[in-house]
Amino acid sequence: MSINLYQTGVSGLLSAQQQLATTGHNIANVNTEGYTRQRTEQGSAVGNYNGGNFVGSGTYVQDITRLYDQFSYKEQLLNKSNLGNADSISLDLNQLNEIMSFSSEAIGGAIDRFYQAVNGIADNPNDLGLRNIALSQANVLAKDFNSLNYNLDQLEKSTNGEIEQMASKISQISLDLAKINEQILQNKDLNLTGQPNDLLDKRDQLVNQLGEYTSVHTIEDTHGVMTVMIGNGATLVAGITPLTVSVEAGDPDALQTKLQLNSRNGKVALDASKLGGAIAAKIEYRDEHVAKARSELNLLAMAVSETLNQSQAKGLDLNAKQGLDIFTDINATNLQNSRVLASSKNTGTVQAGINITDVSLVPANDFTIKYDGTDYIMTNAQNGSTTTLVASSPGVYPTDYGFEFKVNSGTPSTDDRFTLRPTENSAALMKVTLTDPKSIAASSAIGVEADENNVSNGSVSIINVADPEVARSYTDGTNANIVVDVYETAPPPLPAPQTPTGIFEYRVYDAANPPPALTLATGTFAAGASAVIDMPPSPATPAFQIEIAGLPVGQGTLAREKFTISDAFGSGNATNANLMASTQEQQILGGGKQTFNQALASATAEVGSNASTAELVADTAQALFTQAYNRNQSNSGVNLDEEAANLLKYQQAYQASSQIISVANTIFDTLLAVSR
Repeated sequence: MSINLYQTGVSGLLSAQQQLATTGHNIANVNTEGYTRQRTEQGSAVGNYNGGNFVGSGTYVQDITRLYDQFSYKEQLLNKSNLGNADSISLDLNQLNEIMSFSSEAIGGAIDRFYQAVNGIADNPNDLGLRNIALSQANVLAKDFNSLNYNLDQLEKSTNGEIEQMASKISQISLDLAKINEQILQNKDLNLTGQPNDLLDKRDQLVNQLGEYTSVHTIEDTHGVMTVMIGNGATLVAGITPLTVSVEAGDPDALQTKLQLNSRNGKVALDASKLGGAIAAKIEYRDEHVAKARSELNLLAMAVSETLNQSQAKGLDLNAKQGLDIFTDINATNLQNSRVLASSKNTGTVQAGINITDVSLVPANDFTIKYDGTDYIMTNAQNGSTTTLVASSPGVYPTDYGFEFKVNSGTPSTDDRFTLRPTENSAALMKVTLTDPKSIAASSAIGVEADENNVSNGSVSIINVADPEVARSYTDGTNANIVVDVYETAPPPLPAPQTPTGIFEYRVYDAANPPPALTLATGTFAAGASAVIDMPPSPATPAFQIEIAGLPVGQGTLAREKFTISDAFGSGNATNANLMASTQEQQILGGGKQTFNQALASATAEVGSNASTAELVADTAQALFTQAYNRNQSNSGVNLDEEAANLLKYQQAYQASSQIISVANTIFDTLLAVSR
């Protein structure tokens, strides 16, 4: 009996000892990240049959288990991935917002100061000092565009570096997980119930770290070996076999790097949009937010350059020459060619470019073109709409978006693909090409003067001056001034209706050779409409156009309204400078609804709005993660108060078991003494 009592005491002593060890292990690891609280599972030993009864024989430790709830852990892991994604995009957008806000203020101020200088020229067109100031401000404006584009370039490069670092960390975690899987496989005996708890904690901690970078799904087999999948199901760790994630150059844009999953058997592209976590946020930030901000910037730079260059081209400088471009020509060869990116997989030899035809129609998004063997099929990346391009002349394919796709050389092959970026490099390559202040075209070439006898609201205006030097020569050289007269050939019936219905006939002729001599142009237009006339008329190349508008009804039957077009050049003429200054308020961008400053403010506000929204999403993600973490910790975390109570309990059990052993020894000694 004493022997059984001795064994019972020893079993209790050993069990209490293991419980004390486990409790001490918990206390020692209270601050260990990723540690899961352990508990000693104790069981009663099978009793011995003696005297018709089963007498208890003590206790034993069944297992030391982790207080692990897979559901709360997976909830925490999911929210960790969401938090990594939200935090990353929020921090990046805040940085982009700061850069855009600061740079936009600089660009907006530079635009205002440039137009102030142009208005100064309009007030005093022959002042060379004012002209120098205008060129200086133009240089400041161009450099501000260059600077913001450079900052966006740096953001893109920095983001690419972070993506590469994250890919490297994911690969390292994959290697570590495979090693732990191998250790677990080696340490786990299928015939025993024990678990390598600390190895399992370390593995879960690595999975948790992985969840910051990408969404993670895990499956554990009967041997305790874990398969880890990322994104939408791509296997990263297959048992003891790790796979790695690497970065490769984008196609056709090398800077839009892509992710790939590498194994011994090859590599597979990863869909970044489905990866989740911080790495997906980085790619979204680079390919959507930074790319859009850059496109908006490029579009604004393009619109400013083209609008002011066109204004220059309509006037004459102090040397009576047509105004030269102030800024880089938006259709310079290098700019045209940089707007088309060919896929590296193309087998054809096509070299193409994009020619801008109407800045107001150009969108800020990309397009893709695929050659199907017969036609070029263009897809709008913004909405997915497709268009079959039809050539207007050999190698030139107009679009509805203010640009032409131009095949400069080569022959396409079936399935050749091209990415079109109509605004590409407009800000980066924007430079002031005008160096001589005398070359600012402040003067108009020709002007219109209404006859003093005119009584109607009819008007004649000069529009679309393509070549002011030819226009001036044609008006006051080839012809001795040009006269336009208009009269009503078919007055409306009496009583006149509310809407004018008269028909007006016009004549354009040389003032030195009035009708009945041969006229330069003639025609009719209805009341409420207008007439636009090319000068010189076809088949000559027009140097300018005139527009007759209003109701040019004179006094008396068939009374003519007359307008004289003549040479207007002079150093004091500021008509073209005024037209140039008025472009600041022209609604050119945003579908013809925004001025330069409004478009700039709109692009900046959009980035700010996205940053604000991302910050709210990040706050929500943080709250959800904290809740999930606390739920998991309430079950798996170490509570020092609870462990202190357990320490006392197991200490008392240890002491009590010692007393059982002491009693058993005394009984045994008594029996030995009696036997002697």
